[in-house]
Amino acid sequence: MVLPSSSELEDFFENAALALHIVSNDGTILRANRAELELLGYASEEYIGRNIREFHADPATIDDILNRLSRREHLEHYRARLRARDGSIRWVEITSNARSAGGRMINTRCITIDVTEKVKAEELFREQEQRLALTYDSAGVGIVEADAEGRLLRVNGHLCHLLGRTQEELIGRPVFDWTYPADVEADRAKYRQQVAGEIKSYTIEKRFVRKDGSLFWAVVTSSSVLDGSGQFRYAVRVQHDVSERREIEAALAQRAEEQAALHQLTEMLQHALTCEDVYEAALDAIQRGLRCQRASILLLEDGIMKFVAWRGLSDAYRDAVEGHSPWSAADRDPQPISMSDVAHAELPNSLRQAIRTERIGAVCFIPITEGGRLLGKFMAYFDKPHDCSAGELDVARTIARQLGFGIERVRAQKATQRLAAIVESSHDAIVSKDLNGIVSTWNGGAERLFGYTAAEMVGKPITTIIPKDRLDEEPLILGRIRNGELVDHFETVRRRKDGTLVDISLTISPVRDASGRIVGASKIARDITDKKFAEAKIKDSERQLKDLLAAIPAAIYTTDRDGKITYFNEAAVQLAGRTPEIGTDEWCVTWKLFWPDGTPLPHDQCPMAISLREGRPIRGYEAVAERPDGTRVPFIPYPTPTSDAAGNITGAINMLVDVSERKQAETQQRILLDELNHRVKNNMMMLKSLLSVAARTSKSSEARTVLDEATKRVAAMAAAQRVLYDTPDAVNFGAGPFLGAVCETARQMFPPAVQLVCEADPIQLPNDIAMPLALIINELLINAVKYGLPGIGQGSIRVSIRRSGGGISLVVEDEGPGFELSSVRSSSSGLRLVEGLVRQIGGTFEVGRHPSRCTVTFCQMPQETSLATKNSNT
Repeated sequence: MVLPSSSELEDFFENAALALHIVSNDGTILRANRAELELLGYASEEYIGRNIREFHADPATIDDILNRLSRREHLEHYRARLRARDGSIRWVEITSNARSAGGRMINTRCITIDVTEKVKAEELFREQEQRLALTYDSAGVGIVEADAEGRLLRVNGHLCHLLGRTQEELIGRPVFDWTYPADVEADRAKYRQQVAGEIKSYTIEKRFVRKDGSLFWAVVTSSSVLDGSGQFRYAVRVQHDVSERREIEAALAQRAEEQAALHQLTEMLQHALTCEDVYEAALDAIQRGLRCQRASILLLEDGIMKFVAWRGLSDAYRDAVEGHSPWSAADRDPQPISMSDVAHAELPNSLRQAIRTERIGAVCFIPITEGGRLLGKFMAYFDKPHDCSAGELDVARTIARQLGFGIERVRAQKATQRLAAIVESSHDAIVSKDLNGIVSTWNGGAERLFGYTAAEMVGKPITTIIPKDRLDEEPLILGRIRNGELVDHFETVRRRKDGTLVDISLTISPVRDASGRIVGASKIARDITDKKFAEAKIKDSERQLKDLLAAIPAAIYTTDRDGKITYFNEAAVQLAGRTPEIGTDEWCVTWKLFWPDGTPLPHDQCPMAISLREGRPIRGYEAVAERPDGTRVPFIPYPTPTSDAAGNITGAINMLVDVSERKQAETQQRILLDELNHRVKNNMMMLKSLLSVAARTSKSSEARTVLDEATKRVAAMAAAQRVLYDTPDAVNFGAGPFLGAVCETARQMFPPAVQLVCEADPIQLPNDIAMPLALIINELLINAVKYGLPGIGQGSIRVSIRRSGGGISLVVEDEGPGFELSSVRSSSSGLRLVEGLVRQIGGTFEVGRHPSRCTVTFCQMPQETSLATKNSNT
């Protein structure tokens, strides 16, 4: 076996694909290969020779690594966080061991693997797993996973709550164990089909049995989860508790039956001609509405309760209980009494025996009253114990009232009187008329509304208050009334006694006699003058708004909350070159949209769509609309969402400002500015040439020195002007190209051995500081070459323009000893010029030593030249 040479080993270490480094026993980095340096972004001199602790983000971690290596432990895939040169943190796995001699560690040998992306992926996966588990367990429905046999593999907390059982009691048991026995087979049959692949999912309603024995209804949706080959793996079953819904449905069904019973009772009482008809109708309603098996009606005669009608009761029972009553004739407003289980009720022995013999389980006593006075009672009998609910008692009271109406004609008359009192006190006009339109009754509300008294209108035709142009309404209304129709909320105009017109809303109902024949009409008239006035104001306001929007020269349109166009003005048509389609066009009235750079802008990503989606005004955009004829118009949109009183987005309004003229003006300005910059640049180059010729031909050394300095300054200004000429922005320039141009010009005038290192942040600066800044850089470079280089005409000078806090710093640093500004200011015209120029740009000038450094700090923000043209959020 041939061992690799030392040069091969050296090449392997330096060029290995893995990051390698060697660290001494005190933590000093002795060696690091190229992969290690590239991993963290450091240069060799920035990394080798420094302590490894400086590059670890977690001090405890590196201490543990070094301690374990010092004990000659071998580390494999030890995770740590390293700090890269750009400030970022890199996750790595370190494999390392120590080289020892004489029982003492000499150094460590480490392999570093970048696992940053792996750590991020692991964190994201854990976060997603936690979120999924939390969502699963916190869902407001029961969720389970079941295998092919129906055994539970996983359950969430909500299902445990529904069943009143723990997860340990549920996991591993068949899902059918807690199903109500009568519902098991239907669910099991469907599940077999699902496991067999005949169906992918199904939904079924069934009952579950809780741990305490109670039941609840649930809608179960069972969905298959398949493996890669499409075979059944397990089922996800969602149980949604619908017990409340089922209870509501049952209650609604009962309520519907009760209402049907009451409706039938009312209909039958309208046609009843004898008391027996009333009794039969009431017994039907009692049995149907209260779902009792037997019923009876008793009335007070000479202070004694006597049966007048009954169903399912024996003669013996009636004889035994007749005359018994839980209330006396003197009781006022007696209340219903319910005995849910008569076997345990406190009753006289004779009465208890009669009830037991009749096999009655429960009974309700419902009083029939009139004006609080007891007229009688009806009784509902149940074969089994039964607790009457509040709803059933309400139905019973209603039946009792209806029964009282049919039994006591006086009650009906008094009810009519009460109705008349209500009608008379109503603020609305309530009028009745016969089928010929002759007024029968006229209440106080009608007198206040129309100005006619009852004496003036009763017996007169209703057409007295109808304007001539609306007389055709009356025959139509009477025709509908004869047909038994209800005229509801019919808005019209009527004339008062003083001749003024009033807007009213009419509700007209047919009036029937005892046989059900339509004999007239009852009319309720409500003054809607204020309502009409408000509606008119709203319409007027809308009209004024549309007139205002139409008068605005800018394109304006509105949308609903879904982005459908609801309105546009003529200016919008002119800008778009087309007539938008209301209710069809979405988000914008234009044919096509583009960004200023020419890339397409989809309508659903335009500023209006963003405004509706995010519920906020959008500003700072610029776009281009293309008309159907191909012409394009640059514009600035101003979309703003609109809301209702509750803060809900109802739509949006947008104004499109045509900026074509502004764009043309900017283009013209750019042309003129380019021409001006070109001429200035040429003049400066000519001036530089003239100064150079004068310096070469001058016989005075002092004059040559002055001319040389002037030449350099003009060259710096020319370099700055060249940058201004080349930049596309009319008012700003980039710090990088500017510094490079000025330094390159200066370099040509320095000895060849002088090295200039120029660095600049991507900063935009205003054009008006370009010349002062160029002269400042030139003077500081000349000063550094003269006094800051250790050798004769050789060395390095570093120039940088950086962001510094809220401002910008220009730094010129050399290798010299530096100087005190106050001691050389009087003898250096160049430094005095620098100080003057610094004041001109509103900055400060500082000189430092160790290292020798000149710093100019200033705050000059770029000038705003245009709106944003594209936003990454779109």
